[in-house]
Amino acid sequence: MKKAYLATAVLSALLMTACSAEKPADEASVDAQSQSTTVLETDAQSQSYALGASMGMFAMNRFEEQENLGLEVDRDALLAGFQDALAENSQLTIEEIQTLTQASDQALRSAQSAKAEQAAQENIAKGEAFLAENAEKEGVMVTDSGLQYEVLEEGTGKSPAATDTVTVHYRGTLLDGTEFDSSYGRGEPASFPLNRVISGWTEGLQLMKEGAKYRFYIPSELAYGPRATGAITPNSTLIFDVELLEVVQVAE
Repeated sequence: MKKAYLATAVLSALLMTACSAEKPADEASVDAQSQSTTVLETDAQSQSYALGASMGMFAMNRFEEQENLGLEVDRDALLAGFQDALAENSQLTIEEIQTLTQASDQALRSAQSAKAEQAAQENIAKGEAFLAENAEKEGVMVTDSGLQYEVLEEGTGKSPAATDTVTVHYRGTLLDGTEFDSSYGRGEPASFPLNRVISGWTEGLQLMKEGAKYRFYIPSELAYGPRATGAITPNSTLIFDVELLEVVQVAE
């Protein structure tokens, strides 16, 4: 009984992450013939089914992630372990379950880390190649820091200092064109102190005047460096179209 309880408890604990791991409906592939014929007429039936479905979704998402990282999985063994636990006949002790679960988690973390490191190194190479070619294009300027910029439309107003607050419209993309952020998409401009953003922005915005539109090509070391944030993977070179709307100068 003790063995079965722990095996079931381990799966139950995974429920908290199952919902966050669930795929969007338009990406899910459902085979109607593989669905069970269980009739859900009572609250108890529906809740119990939901519990099992949540465990199943977590397990399948976990297995897919492991397979994508080159880690071996065995669905038959997973199902057998679950059924044995429910039958109070687990083949493993509590200590063995804990040890094997921890080993599995560690293997997954190690594979994730290795994949992230590989992507980071690839991003450096891609960024360097892109910036070297881009620097030769007509109209692209390069500063001493390595920031590249292109004037799309010149402005006539004030230029900000690093201590000023600016109001801008912007659109940010990766080298492959993936948009990761856009004030245009949100329908309203953004305001922030210029010395509290990535250094590529702090430097680049000071080159602009109110009303100007520039395109910045920002090396990873002037952006987020080895950090990942959202769709931005480590060591990513970033491209921003920026429109400087207003400069709010700090009173001295």
